[in-house]
Amino acid sequence: MSDKFDVIVIGAGPGGYVAAIRCAQLGLKTACVEEWINKQQKPALGGTCLNVGCIPSKALLESSERYEEIAHHNADHGITVDGLQIDVAKMIGRKDKIVQQLTGGIEQLFKANGITWLQGRGKLLAGKQVQVTGHDSAITTYSADNIIVAVGSTPIELPIAKWLDTRIVDSAGALDWETVPAKLGVIGAGVIGLELGSVWRRLGSEVVVLEAMDDFLASADRDVAKSAQAQFKKQGLDIRLSSKVAKVEATDTGVVVTYNDPQGEQTLTVDRLIVAVGRKSNTAGAFADDCGVQLDERGRVVVDGHLQTAVPGVYAIGDCVVGPMLAHKASEEGVLVAEQIVGQKPHINYDAIPWVIYTHPEIAWVGKTEAELKAAGIAYNAGSFPFAANGRAKAMDQADGLVKVLADAKTDRILGVHFVGPLASELVGQAVIAIEAECSSEDLARMTFAHPTVSEAIHEAMLAVDGRALHAVGKKRK
Repeated sequence: MSDKFDVIVIGAGPGGYVAAIRCAQLGLKTACVEEWINKQQKPALGGTCLNVGCIPSKALLESSERYEEIAHHNADHGITVDGLQIDVAKMIGRKDKIVQQLTGGIEQLFKANGITWLQGRGKLLAGKQVQVTGHDSAITTYSADNIIVAVGSTPIELPIAKWLDTRIVDSAGALDWETVPAKLGVIGAGVIGLELGSVWRRLGSEVVVLEAMDDFLASADRDVAKSAQAQFKKQGLDIRLSSKVAKVEATDTGVVVTYNDPQGEQTLTVDRLIVAVGRKSNTAGAFADDCGVQLDERGRVVVDGHLQTAVPGVYAIGDCVVGPMLAHKASEEGVLVAEQIVGQKPHINYDAIPWVIYTHPEIAWVGKTEAELKAAGIAYNAGSFPFAANGRAKAMDQADGLVKVLADAKTDRILGVHFVGPLASELVGQAVIAIEAECSSEDLARMTFAHPTVSEAIHEAMLAVDGRALHAVGKKRK
């Protein structure tokens, strides 16, 4: 095998493996470096997302939601079940099987596209060379005309809450428990904390989430965050804002968390603790000092508007560069870089990248929030529509939440669409298309949506921008 490639991709997460596939599709001789070892102690592709992130967490969210539905909500439909039991170990096994199927699928895609998988830890050297340290500690050096760095991110470990066996864990550790903790603590009320907290609450844990910030889901629209917070409280998810953790101590009887809130010092004793305070770029040890690539104060790779580093032909994408740490953002950046390498002119509209939180209710948005528009001094009109007035949502027994639209006051161009409620993760795709196509709220208001569907709530929210919602009382038509 030749040690020279057209492209070497360092990292095989959603950014790296997609970049490698697109490069191969474009006729480039491509290699991809990946060090991941899975639960079965075998090399695996897919990075954090497929192995211990997006995919396994969604599998557990699906299983736990089915359990809760049967245990607490089916009676409203006239359905009763006697002797309901849950086999958590089997649920974890199902999750692991899905992960193996999908990561194995990527391996097949690599073979089909002629991509060389270099197994081990990659390090960028000077002169566009990549040093790969294999799992047997053997070191091999390869070179390429182009390098794409896609090393992803890792969980942030708090100095006061070091990982400890199965009691104090990161997001990955919380995916493998085979028993349900009686009381669970979560530090951080972000996407990961809310999703994993929801999984174990549904399965029977008493869950307390400690969030240092004063506002719940500060990055989301305030109306959406307020609705979601109320629904989580109704479910029994105990979210404590303005709660700054000061000390964590593991004892024989549990994990004791000391934190400060507006009332003073508090203590919380739990059986297990998830630390979900964010992630950091996985760039430690990924670059030789003389390779020419620069890192910022947070360890992220410094790139230009084309995702190229200070070294021509060396690019970086995904979680290791500035921007939201989202799998789909990383994938699109991988495609963009691959197409740039062969001289194409691709483009990513970062204002049209969706966010999704896969809780119940689901939370999703794309574009600007009201707070962002106000801060920028942009005049806008807002329209919203509650799922309580949507026939399909009522039939599904998921009528809480709303759709909210923000449109430019002068041009009516859609600037942001926000969801909290049923199928928000799927509905947001329609909003992405609308923003990418530079639609106005009037454009969607004049379209025909199938009835009865939850997507009709989008239609009604667009009508509401102009005071014309048909199935809810609002402001009068202009």
